[in-house]
Amino acid sequence: MTFDGIGRACPYSSAGSNPVGVTVAHSTGAGAHPTGACGRSTGRAAACGAPPERAGFDAVATLLIVHHTPSPNCQAMFEAVVQGATAPEIEGVRVVRRAALAATASDVLAADGYLLGTPANLGYMSGALKHFFDQVYYPCLDTTRGRPFAYYVHGGNDVTGAVRAIEALTTGLGWRSAAEPVTVTGEPGKADVEACWELGATTAAGLMG
Repeated sequence: MTFDGIGRACPYSSAGSNPVGVTVAHSTGAGAHPTGACGRSTGRAAACGAPPERAGFDAVATLLIVHHTPSPNCQAMFEAVVQGATAPEIEGVRVVRRAALAATASDVLAADGYLLGTPANLGYMSGALKHFFDQVYYPCLDTTRGRPFAYYVHGGNDVTGAVRAIEALTTGLGWRSAAEPVTVTGEPGKADVEACWELGATTAAGLMG
């Protein structure tokens, strides 16, 4: 994905290159917000994925990251996703992070796009992410249809069941894929962390006006 302006490489890649293929334009701001939220108004319109009832009223899009992060491996992936989503070049996008057990239907309804993260447990997504879907599915079923989402999954040796479950639930919700999922088994390597950074950056950039 390329945007107008001077390219910036993923900070996890080697100097001077971006092996994961995400290039974002340098902004004129002072840098990333220390809390991880990027948010300068860009006059965002409904074409960027805003719910019709909010288009024209909220110039800042919201990306909701819902995650269950019970291990160092999941933490490494989560941190890379957040850093990609909050890159200073991505403007007009507010990033909200919620643990899966704390995220609510109100969080989902207030967001314009979603990024989900989970370990694969016993051939399925984590119980925490399943709880999230149980809480929000019907309250958000009609209103959020068509909104973009992406996800990452970490597993010890297999993630097939977790991927299948996430795909089934998001298809039922009518969400549309914003990026290819990142799936990792074992300890995340450099390429895996770079892919997570790209996942965050790509999903957030898709909400820019």
